[in-house]
Amino acid sequence: MSDATVVPGLGWPTAAGVVASMDATGERRSAIGWPPTDGTIDAAGGPSSNLERERSVNAGERPADVAERAQVRTAAELADFAMSGSLADMDTPIAREAAVALMAVGRRTAPMPEPEQTRVMVVANQKGGVGKTTTTVNLAAALAVSGLRVLVVDLDPQGNASTALGIDHHAEIPSIYDVMVEETPISDVVQKVEEIDGLWCVPATIDLAGAEIELVSMVARESRMRKAMDQHLKSEGVEYDYVFIDCPPSLGLLTVNALVGGDEVLIPIQCEYYALEGLSQLLKNIDMVRAHLNRELAVSTILLTMYDGRTRLAAQVADEVRRHFGDTVLRTAIPRSVRISEAPSYGQTVMTYDAASSGALSYLEAAREIAERGTTDQHGETRDG
Repeated sequence: MSDATVVPGLGWPTAAGVVASMDATGERRSAIGWPPTDGTIDAAGGPSSNLERERSVNAGERPADVAERAQVRTAAELADFAMSGSLADMDTPIAREAAVALMAVGRRTAPMPEPEQTRVMVVANQKGGVGKTTTTVNLAAALAVSGLRVLVVDLDPQGNASTALGIDHHAEIPSIYDVMVEETPISDVVQKVEEIDGLWCVPATIDLAGAEIELVSMVARESRMRKAMDQHLKSEGVEYDYVFIDCPPSLGLLTVNALVGGDEVLIPIQCEYYALEGLSQLLKNIDMVRAHLNRELAVSTILLTMYDGRTRLAAQVADEVRRHFGDTVLRTAIPRSVRISEAPSYGQTVMTYDAASSGALSYLEAAREIAERGTTDQHGETRDG
């Protein structure tokens, strides 16, 4: 191959061996489509010297082994690694991106830190179509494949999270409806996800659609999820690192129950203008729940979803969210991905459907970021504390 290198993420050659840091839209991009965390791509910089990488590749090591020796830790570092050294001399941009994918998949074996206590995270946003269910199941799967124990509670009457995890949820199946209305223990309705070790699901059925009306006249209607979850986590033999509660696209009693029953809120935000409009109302509701029903509740994580680096709008929305919420926003943004959309039709998450896809790697990075940063409001207390 000639001395010309390639613009990250696009595969267009540039003259004089200069690695451009922007694509045709002006957006800085990494080699696999993720916005770099430091805003630049340095062809010479990287986790180790070019000579060391070249020796490793020439010695016949797998790309994952090379990445491990190079101490590659983030998506941006993977991109830098791919654009320098021997990988940059591969015949085609596709070959380089494939090597990056192999290295990232190799990182799945790296363990994620276990939390000191169970983290109960509520995935909420009253706007539909922003990726709540997709985020819930794929973050849960990413944590589970990394060795952690995860429970997904499907609180959406549509039951999409149950579908994505391959859990049967027809009308006769014991579900979260029985927990909320009939006070059935969660232990009696939880199901093991067959595809992934360390992952369980409490399914939702169509019966849940009527729960909002039935709960209105019940005593302690806002705290029924909290009571059931506390009872389950105290049960003998029950031990989870993470619990994800997938909320319906509304601010009704089901969502309020989830907010009262959780410790942290994870808000997925689609990188489009409409996604920002209802955010203030959601935050007001969270403040009300914190003031009157759950003083420990905190918005710990905001995740940008459906990021399309080809549009300026996505970059503008991302910048706006980061400016307002700072470090609460994960550095990793989830790109638009056909693989993410296809996976549920096979009863799978993208982590098992196509582990080398950009969507799977993004969710893996987001899960690692959540695990490493921990909650933003560490009290060092149990849920009863």
